[in-house]
Amino acid sequence: MIAQIEGKLVSLGADSGIVQVGSLCYEVLLPGYAVKALGGKIGADITLCTMEYYEGTPGGGNLIPRMVGFLSRAERDFFGKYTSVKGMGIKKGLKSLTIPIATIADAVEAGEEKLLLSLSGVGKRLAQHIIAELKGKLGDFAIGAGAASDARAAFETFQVEAMEILVAWGEKRTDAMELIDLACRKHPDIKSAEALVPLVYRIKQGIEV
Repeated sequence: MIAQIEGKLVSLGADSGIVQVGSLCYEVLLPGYAVKALGGKIGADITLCTMEYYEGTPGGGNLIPRMVGFLSRAERDFFGKYTSVKGMGIKKGLKSLTIPIATIADAVEAGEEKLLLSLSGVGKRLAQHIIAELKGKLGDFAIGAGAASDARAAFETFQVEAMEILVAWGEKRTDAMELIDLACRKHPDIKSAEALVPLVYRIKQGIEV
């Protein structure tokens, strides 16, 4: 199994990317939050932790190999647990992950069914199954995991999205948190990751004071 791929990000679609490794190009399926995080990386070298699966039915004689990519090993590990829930297959799992994994894990640990219902393809019964089967098992992936600060735990969804983008682009998580907190205090009107990330870099470069 291919566990990691490193190469140039050639293009991005709504749910996949093309990564060039030497003379070969690989199509890698991606969850929505990862597509957002990689939006500014087209043409740059990236590293994705990957897993493989076969799409189709063994009896049909038409199995298609697929590769799925994640921004970190922890995210890949989360996906393995997430898709173990009855009724949550790989394709549905990928489609539903439009917000950062840490936010979803936090909601499961807190039993917040309402947030899970906001995910694409997740109905009330599936949301209940996710909480019933995974609550107590996702603490390592949640926003408040480990030594995370109260400030991080209080981040809104768009701030968590911006943090994951910054981390994917090479920023240290603690530095990203501090910069996001500073940017939001200076500009409380900012309410989207798309607006917040460029502002963070302007502050870091001393362009925005």
